[in-house]
Amino acid sequence: MSRPDHATLRFLVFSGSLRAGSLNSSLARLAAKVITANGGDVYLGSLSDFDAPSYDADVEQADGLPPGAQALRERLEMCDAFVIASPEYNASVPGGLKNVIDWVSRYRPQPFNERHCLLLSASPSMVGGNRGLWALRVPLEHLGARVYPDMFSLAQAHSAFDGDGGLGNDHLRVRFESTIADFMDLVEASIHYPCIKRAWVEFLGEAPDPAIDRVDRA
Repeated sequence: MSRPDHATLRFLVFSGSLRAGSLNSSLARLAAKVITANGGDVYLGSLSDFDAPSYDADVEQADGLPPGAQALRERLEMCDAFVIASPEYNASVPGGLKNVIDWVSRYRPQPFNERHCLLLSASPSMVGGNRGLWALRVPLEHLGARVYPDMFSLAQAHSAFDGDGGLGNDHLRVRFESTIADFMDLVEASIHYPCIKRAWVEFLGEAPDPAIDRVDRA
């Protein structure tokens, strides 16, 4: 699937795993390829680019953000949206990924706020890492990120990729490519049609409550 009409959109894509040969890194590379095929501009990174020591408020006060967190903050600010392909550790978020999110959240203006996000996962299990994505939504949405509702979890990922790094199953390939293309459409609408951005209400279909909802209706 290719809809080359997103040339002005910039995406940060990275894996939430530090492991060499990570299945999630393979999924991140595939996502970057699909975004490029649809006309998007991609910065493909890895968690190792953004690795940071455990968050310590004393270190922050003395030295500010460490280099890895600064790198993630800068990349977020350069992009219109971001995509994370994250493994599931003990049914939750990998510690290294959560840690750098915590670091970056300390920066002002806070760079996750109002930035669109797509979550992906890959795992040898039948669950596909999906429980980890539900846990990852919590801090990102708390920080104001507009997390796309259709997450993609690739089960039995150790046997899902073909020799070219694509998905061997046609049904999965179409669903994966459609999810990314639809996400790109939403990001484009948010940028070029401000009324869409102001009316954002987390896909609940309800009128926003100004006291609790992160919605600009001005």
